[in-house]
Formats: sequence, structure tokens, C-alpha cells
Amino acid sequence: MSSVQLSRKLNLILSLSVGVLAANLYYAQPLTAMMAKSLGLEPQVAGLVVTLTQMGYGMGVLFLVPLGDLLENRKVILTLIALATAALLGVGVSTHLIPYFMCAFFFGVGVSSVQIIVPYAAHLSPEHVRGRVVGSLMSGLMLGIMFSRPIAGFLSDMVNWHAVFYLSSAMMIFLWTTLYFNLPERHPASGNLRYLPLLTSMGGILLRFAVLRRRAIYQACMFSAFCLFWTATPLLLAGPEFHLSQSAIAFFALIGVGGAIVAPIAGKMADRGLTQRATTFAFLSGACAFLITRIAPLGSSVSLGLLTLATLLLDAGVSANLVLGQRAIFGLPGELRGRLNSWYIAIIFIGGSFGSFIGAWAYARGGWPLTAWIGFLLPASGLALFATEYAYRAKAPLPQ
Repeated sequence: MSSVQLSRKLNLILSLSVGVLAANLYYAQPLTAMMAKSLGLEPQVAGLVVTLTQMGYGMGVLFLVPLGDLLENRKVILTLIALATAALLGVGVSTHLIPYFMCAFFFGVGVSSVQIIVPYAAHLSPEHVRGRVVGSLMSGLMLGIMFSRPIAGFLSDMVNWHAVFYLSSAMMIFLWTTLYFNLPERHPASGNLRYLPLLTSMGGILLRFAVLRRRAIYQACMFSAFCLFWTATPLLLAGPEFHLSQSAIAFFALIGVGGAIVAPIAGKMADRGLTQRATTFAFLSGACAFLITRIAPLGSSVSLGLLTLATLLLDAGVSANLVLGQRAIFGLPGELRGRLNSWYIAIIFIGGSFGSFIGAWAYARGGWPLTAWIGFLLPASGLALFATEYAYRAKAPLPQ
């Protein structure tokens, strides 16, 4: 345990920080069609607008987040945020594919700093409230993700998509300044460990902890469904069935913000040992989100209402499952926390990258019906795997 305790002020600053950082990964989602056309991408591969950023984020999580177990955390966090800010400015001025892809990849790398902040906060939190603290941060993260879509929609409608990234750059400069003056140092107890041995140790960590593997795969299924939904629904709502403007799509996306309130509730349930029950709810919520969109004909007011309800169900399920997974892995040895979180998030974002790509592909090939059935299969597959955990526990119990 660090000698520095997580005060309410610092908890609030960190919760807002992860929201501002995570939002950068999703500004492009509701603008996929607009940005793809502007940059000269074919509709079938429009998902690359988002996928390259998520790939950069995944690489940062896998190769840079483990530095949280090796180097002083404050310096690493501030350095990565500075990288993200510079790359975001590059995205803002980009008018061609190659510069955009390069900058999008590197701001994804820089935004991976959010996954150093989360275990940093867990280190400063007592065990009995750790789930609540992680839930608070994940609530901030999910609010950032969910607000990113309406912000992007409104700004792109009023100005253009470049303005979204100029605003984000300004917010990141403010964030860097705030953290510079408020973030205390944290020196990990790494002994004589060096970077290459640190990375080499990660393979053994993944093989050693079944709870890490399972919780990462569970959330990869959920997050893949989440990214598929938010890649395809802006295309659906802007298409011939609904004919919604970017501002109307932004209002639609704003509804999903309500799902973030589930995150701290899930954290409290995990602290009380109710992880299994909450996980089942999360998977069922995600699967039902896609099923209900097939009840009414597309284009009807009933269909739009069901799509709106689906955003709440899916966002709630994803938020809850994310917190439950991080609470479980943060119960493992504290000196491994950065590497545990690195694996957890990297596997999740492999799922997210797949969801973003397959969402654009499925919608181009089979419209919303094909997209919705693929979306349903993702949380349903996670639930099926989760059901095998009961048999596994009889042989080798997993931590709650």
C-alpha cells in the first residue's frame, strides 16, 4: 500500500481524467461515414477510421502500460498524455489517409495512459472500497465514451469533423495541466526488474491466472458487441430507413449515457461478493439489446424506440462487466497490477477492434439484420463460456 491515500478530490480528478482520455477513442465512431468519405475510404472498410486508433491503444496497453509496475507512474502518465495531445492535433489537420492513420495510431498509443491511471488509483485504495473506487473510475470512463458520440455529432454538424479533434486537443492540454499540479508520485516496488524481463514475465502471468484469462475474454465479447453496435447504428440512422441528421444521431447517442450509472453499482456488488450474479445480468443485458431491435420493422417509430432502449441495455451491460472484471483481477497480487491490467485491456481491445471492423463490414453486406445477429452472438458466446465457469470452479476455484 502506498503512503499516499486516494482523497475524494483526487478520486474525482482521476475519474474525470479517464473520461476525457477514453472519449478520444470514440469521437470517430458516429462520424465513420463522413470521415471515410472525406479521407477516400470505401464503405466496406470504413471501420478502419476507428480500428487504427484502437490498434494503437491496444499496442500501448500491451507494451507501455506494464511500465506502471516499473517506473514512477506520474511521469509515465504525463508523457503519454503529451504524446496523445500532439497526435490529436495531427488528426485535426489531416486531409489524407496516411497522415490520418499515423496520427490516429499514435494518439491511441498515448491514450493508453488511462490504463495506468486505473491501477494507480487501485494501489491508493483500501481493499474494502477498491471495487467502489474502480467503479467510480469506470463510470467516468464510460461517461467519457458515451458523451464522445453526441459531442462529435453536434460539432461535426455545426462545423466539421476536424473541429472535434481541435476541441479534444484543447481538453487534453487542460487535463495535462491539472494532473501536473495534482497527481502525486507513485514509485512501484519493482526491485531490480528491467523493461525486457518485465515484458517477458507477462506470458507467465497470463498462463498463471485463469481469472485474468476468463474475465478478459468475457469483456472482449461484450466490448466487441459494443463497438459493432456503435459503428453500425450511425450508418443505420443516417440511412434511408431513418434519415437522421448528425445532430439527431447525437441526441440518440446521448441516451446511452444512462447506462454508465451501472458501473459503481456493479463495483459495490463485487465488494459484496455478488460478481457471478452481476456478470450474468451483464451478458443477458447485452444479448437482449440486439434481440429487441428485430421486433419492429426498421424505420418505424417503434423501431427507433427499441434501438434507444438497446443503447441503454448494451451500455449498462458493458459498463457493469468491465468493472466486475477489473475488480476481480485487482484482487490478484498488487505488484503485478499494471501487467494484469495490461493483459486485461489488450485482450478487450482486440475484441473491440474486431467489433468495429465487422460492424462496418456486416452493415455493408447485410444491413442491420446481419449486424444485429452477429451482435447478439457476441455476448451470447461470452455467456456460454461464463456458464462453464461453474464446472471449472469445482476443480480450481476462481477469486470473486
